[in-house]
Amino acid sequence: MSLQPLPAATRDPVTPEARLGPVTPEPWASGPPSQAQPLLRQEATGEEEGEETGGQGAWGTGTAEQRRRGWGEADEGPGEAGGAAAAGSGSPAGDTVGGRGHWRQLLGWLRLQPPQCCPCAAPLPRSPAHCCHGGTKMAALAYNLGKREINHYFSVRSAKVLALVAVLLLAACHLASRRYRGNDSCEYLLSSGRFLGEKVWQPHSCMMHKYKISEAKNCLVDKYIAFIGDSRIRQLFYSFVKIINPQFKEEGNKHENIPFEDRIASVKVDFLWHPEVNGSMKQCIKVWTEWSIKIHNGSSEALSQYKMNITSIAPLLEKLAKTSDVYWVLQDPVYEDLLSENRKMITNEKIDAYNEAAVSILNSSTRNSKSNVKLFTVSKLIAQETIMESLDGLHLPESSRETSAMILMNVYCNKILKPIDGSCCQPQPPLTLIQKLAACFFTLSIIGYLIFYIIHRNTHRKNKPCADLESGEEKKNIINTPVSSLEILLQSFCKLGLIMAYFYMCDRANLFMKENKFYTHSSFFIPIIYILVLGVFYNENTKETKVLNREQTDEWKGWMQLVILIYHISGASTFLPVYMHIRVLVAAYLFQTGYGHFSYFWIKGDFGIHRVCQVLFRLNFLVVVLCIVMDRPYQFYYFVPLVTVWFMVIYVTLALWPQIIQKKANGNCFWHFGLLLKLAFLLLCICFLAYSQGAFEKIFSLWPLSKCFELKGNVYEWWFRWRLDRYVVFHGMLFAFFYLALQKRQVLSEGKGEPLFSNKISNFLLFISVVSFLTYSIWASSCKNKAECNELHPSVSVVQILAFILIRNIPGYARSVYSSFFAWFGKISLELFICQYHIWLAADTRGILVLIPGNPTLNIIVSTFIFVCVAHEISRITNDLAQIIIPKDNSCLFKRLACIAAFFCGLLILSSIQEKSKH
Repeated sequence: MSLQPLPAATRDPVTPEARLGPVTPEPWASGPPSQAQPLLRQEATGEEEGEETGGQGAWGTGTAEQRRRGWGEADEGPGEAGGAAAAGSGSPAGDTVGGRGHWRQLLGWLRLQPPQCCPCAAPLPRSPAHCCHGGTKMAALAYNLGKREINHYFSVRSAKVLALVAVLLLAACHLASRRYRGNDSCEYLLSSGRFLGEKVWQPHSCMMHKYKISEAKNCLVDKYIAFIGDSRIRQLFYSFVKIINPQFKEEGNKHENIPFEDRIASVKVDFLWHPEVNGSMKQCIKVWTEWSIKIHNGSSEALSQYKMNITSIAPLLEKLAKTSDVYWVLQDPVYEDLLSENRKMITNEKIDAYNEAAVSILNSSTRNSKSNVKLFTVSKLIAQETIMESLDGLHLPESSRETSAMILMNVYCNKILKPIDGSCCQPQPPLTLIQKLAACFFTLSIIGYLIFYIIHRNTHRKNKPCADLESGEEKKNIINTPVSSLEILLQSFCKLGLIMAYFYMCDRANLFMKENKFYTHSSFFIPIIYILVLGVFYNENTKETKVLNREQTDEWKGWMQLVILIYHISGASTFLPVYMHIRVLVAAYLFQTGYGHFSYFWIKGDFGIHRVCQVLFRLNFLVVVLCIVMDRPYQFYYFVPLVTVWFMVIYVTLALWPQIIQKKANGNCFWHFGLLLKLAFLLLCICFLAYSQGAFEKIFSLWPLSKCFELKGNVYEWWFRWRLDRYVVFHGMLFAFFYLALQKRQVLSEGKGEPLFSNKISNFLLFISVVSFLTYSIWASSCKNKAECNELHPSVSVVQILAFILIRNIPGYARSVYSSFFAWFGKISLELFICQYHIWLAADTRGILVLIPGNPTLNIIVSTFIFVCVAHEISRITNDLAQIIIPKDNSCLFKRLACIAAFFCGLLILSSIQEKSKH
């Protein structure tokens, strides 16, 4: 097979979803968890973020040491004995051996206490008969103490250290494997793999792209390809041609040459009938060969003659392989039970003998270097799995032939078209100018931090307390100084540089492996059940019982993000009912954007530049860094631009004259009407842009907006994404307005354990909500195609969102509890969404990252553990940098903004230079 290269590029859009920041106007009250906490608990940051930043502060109001243990002074038990027990749980492990002292304290305290009702471990209210006995009391306290002990020894910090060790070990193992087995993924594609499903072939360690007609023609333009061999090679020829022209029919004389030509694409593919390796084949030095056992009745003399012929033709093949791509296809096994009488001499034993002869001769045809003739051995593996489906025991079923043809297309075209989901045979992309500058910056940050650390450590040693030889006492020369902004800045960029190196290794370098996704119902629904069980297990009482309180919204974002992650890694977008429900989760995130930001501006009235800059920084910092490091456009991470634009829309709508806030509206009801007019005008603008694609594209095609919102040279993808959930942010704002108005007039009953409305109204609304929720699910599951569903989705998605809010908040007991497991993930859902693109999934979300080959379950566990730790650390880095880069002092802030503007101007100039150099 003779082929010549041609450059091109392709990429498909990506699906789904992320979190945004704050959704409630109330500040996050500090306090300890009352029930079980997640095993990976939050580390203390020293300062809470507040409602607008995502609430990454520590639990509790005790000392720093207590907060590091995950609980504060509110954890104290009854009386002095209770306080002693709490302090014991938070003390260092050195105070007792294996924690036995804690249990002795607990038992001693229980003996001293009079019989009384204990708080049950379960958050739901129970009768005294269920909890007023010593056994239940001891079990509940032991349960909570055990959880604290686990959290004490296995914190987020220790998890991150373990993740770092795992990354270093895995990188070393993969590097050693690459050196030992080679770094050519084409060899894996040609020689090894497995079936994921009935017709889905997965090469070892790399991803295979399914080529469309236009892509195949673009790759093979002005090329001549020849298939030489017997009837099996003829089958492969037909399957290959049908990738270019599906209407090509298998007709004509089977034992003659068969030509194919597409004059429009200038592609020519021929099949040359040469069932034997003999003298006539030597004349075909521009093509590759096959043979037949049947003609010689499987005799040993034929095998000897075959070896002689291969030996004589091998130098010609090597000479041809220097200027063309030559592939030698090994003979596939047969299903001997189905062979006809005149084919009984074709046995698998003899086929193996011929294959071994071909491999040994072709591999030894060059003395000083590796053979240029590539062995197509993967067809043999495919045939071993599918030959039982053969009609005559000799020829493979059509699906197997199509797989082999698609492999050949990937072998040649991947390095030309470079598809995102075709990592096999693709070389590592060269570093761009911007990437090189970013690498230099992070390298200097790491070096600067190391120098700073060494100097600081030496200073600390000099000021270390020294012993007074005369008195035998220590003299303290200095007390601990606070951490400087420079140290935090260098440390943050040092950590970020190491994390970005891991991102690059995972999704740009060829160090780690990648595999295609393959959807099965079990791969999606079983993990959903797992996280549901964990979410129910880790439940706590809320600090407040208002509708959509902070814990509840964190929980909501958390479980939605976990479901979306499972949706992505399982490839469930191919299953329409799941796709439609995931679209509702995306809409729910945007609903929270409208609800949260509207509530903040309405209640606080804070339209200052500091608030805007903080939100924009927290939303966009990681994405901007990844655009630089991973060489991706801003619109590639589409949800962050979407949330950013909607935040600015909300801000402009409420900040423009007349500024209407709750405090002003309380004095005069006329202002409520004015706000509704503002919202009505916003809805009118949304409708105009939704149905006027030309106007929308003109706005976002203006420079420099086009640099942010273009994908593949146009803004159509951005318009499609924006239009898909165009109304839901408005719905969130409207819901916030009516809810806060009802709350202000004390129409709602938001006390602990109280239904939101009167019993009759609550029961009626619950019934309507459940019916609406199920009705939407039934409709979403009965959609015929994505286009039809997507057209109706913007108008009807709010039905299920509102139904969920009412079901979750009308019962008082439901508002009083939340899942700390889901809430923990909800606080880092933005980072989880963005990081999944490159260090959990692969090939920009099209595949799966493989850190541990050969064991999919263990691979998912390890890669997920590292992924979550990285996302959490990036969240902390972003929070630290936000405090430094976005100061509260306006004069200082404007100077920083000028520097940021200069940075982006430089980035635009470098990007223009980079594009010109590519062209």
